[in-house]
Amino acid sequence: MPSSAAEPPKSVTACVLIIGNEILSGRVQDENVAFLAKGLNDAGIRLKEVRVIPDDTDTIVGTVNEVRRAFDYVFTTGGIGPTHDDITAQCIAEAFAVKLILHPEAKRLLEGHYPPGAVNEARMRMAYVPDGAVLLPNPISRAPGFRIGNVYVMAGVPQIMQATFAELSHNLKGGAKVLSRSVSCSLGEGVLARGLGELQARYDDLEIGSYPYFRRADFGVTVVVRGIGRPRLLAATEELKALIAGLGGDPQEGASED
Repeated sequence: MPSSAAEPPKSVTACVLIIGNEILSGRVQDENVAFLAKGLNDAGIRLKEVRVIPDDTDTIVGTVNEVRRAFDYVFTTGGIGPTHDDITAQCIAEAFAVKLILHPEAKRLLEGHYPPGAVNEARMRMAYVPDGAVLLPNPISRAPGFRIGNVYVMAGVPQIMQATFAELSHNLKGGAKVLSRSVSCSLGEGVLARGLGELQARYDDLEIGSYPYFRRADFGVTVVVRGIGRPRLLAATEELKALIAGLGGDPQEGASED
């Protein structure tokens, strides 16, 4: 006999691995996380963790094997170009214990993109993927990313990564979308801290974060409530506004993201 209780919303999770010594050194600033976080949320996938790791074989293999078992989806950026330090494809193959092979379709794409004779040994490196991987489209430079298991491997160049993600995002299977509400006021965090802690304890299925702001004329805090259950989100927001008003503040509510 079916249960009369409603099924709880399913949460689908993801981890992003940013691979590259240039990110860790500060020479290059990451531009991919914010884009992926929004795109995943739009697909009903909750980005739970982001890690920045070096171009080191043991680190990449170990981290990939750890996170692919802990999350529904793993997305990597960086390390699939033509140079000696682009080792991501080989590392993913090692993580899945398969060979790195020359993919005939990837080879064809590269040879069709460059002038005759221009696909040298270095460029051909970009046609090698783990055995059993499925190519991910790259409408900009044609050198494809790939998917194996629940791991999606993409270029680190933001324009290429974004174009690849736009192509693959339609096939992602998400769960309940994360919604949010924000409430701002001119009170300080220290005034709100105790009440916010008590509110979080009552709504432990939601995320409640406070973010102070400082402007030329004033200061205050914006409190953001996030979760996958709309009734609980709205109830917590109403309690939050009552808390602020009771402490002498003027709560200003923002729109939900859905």
